[in-house]
Amino acid sequence: MDIKTVTIDDVRKASVVIRSHLDTVPLIRSYTLERVLGFKGERRVWLKDYGWTPVGSFKVYGALNWMAGNQERIGHGAVTAHSSGNFASGISYAGMRYGKRVMIVMPDTAPKIKFELTRTFGAEIQTYDIANDHITGQRDALTEKIAKETQAIQASPYDDPWVIAGNGVGGLEIVDALKSQQRKLAKFYCQVSGGGLMAGHALSIADGFPEAEIVGVEPEGANDFALSLKADQRERLAKPTSICDGLLSYDVGAHNWPILRKHITRCLTISDLETRKAMKCLYERHGLKTEPSGAIALAAAMHDIAGGALDSASDGDIVIVISGRNADEASFRQWIDVESV
Repeated sequence: MDIKTVTIDDVRKASVVIRSHLDTVPLIRSYTLERVLGFKGERRVWLKDYGWTPVGSFKVYGALNWMAGNQERIGHGAVTAHSSGNFASGISYAGMRYGKRVMIVMPDTAPKIKFELTRTFGAEIQTYDIANDHITGQRDALTEKIAKETQAIQASPYDDPWVIAGNGVGGLEIVDALKSQQRKLAKFYCQVSGGGLMAGHALSIADGFPEAEIVGVEPEGANDFALSLKADQRERLAKPTSICDGLLSYDVGAHNWPILRKHITRCLTISDLETRKAMKCLYERHGLKTEPSGAIALAAAMHDIAGGALDSASDGDIVIVISGRNADEASFRQWIDVESV
């Protein structure tokens, strides 16, 4: 695989594409979390909630930029991709906007809401047995089979320069929002799975606030990036497991790794119980119904406070990414049936 270096200039170019389709996702101050985290004085907590997008997650950013950048390759043909669910709806939305046929491969256990959203935008879906995929490789084989039989162009949900740059536009929005208020940024908490979200955001945050600490967040049972940081090379998990269905990649993408390695020195691994408590906190104190993958970055900030790694009296704001809201009602109610924070 040829690795193309993605730069902040690529992110700025992607911003033109994204702005032609989407309004800016707001950066919301959380007065409640400032109290929960024990912040004093002028220090602030901000939520970047990608649940406001038309697909309920950040994935639409990278998908739109990928679709725009591959128009010549696609031509009058189709697009195929595998996805745990959020990129499925993101690339389907992009296909609707650009008038392209989209065929998606999704795990059989994906939340119903993710199937419904993806179909809403006109995509065709095939499923695979995720329980045995680490043995059979059915996900990749089925996606490649569709691409071969239909002459479709295959899109990666995270390991692609166009996707990274598109996702980075959300980071530009964060930087612009904080700078417009003359704010400083101390810490940025963001999910890592395949790395497309974090790689794009890291480029933008490091450019706008080079002094900020960029903290990666993973589930304990899907900690391939934390292992990669420790080994200083990409590590692959045999079978990632967690309630965070959107964070179960086997490894970080080859295009993402150089960016992550450069800008991130710390990755927190969070238990599913901590994630569930963060979900409940967001619901009870903000009225936000999030999926587990969406709430895990807040769990990391709470973890840092409990461990003394986040000094509540120091200088600089923190930003917490809420990456998605797409959870089925029954599952959500079960997950938040835990003790409140």
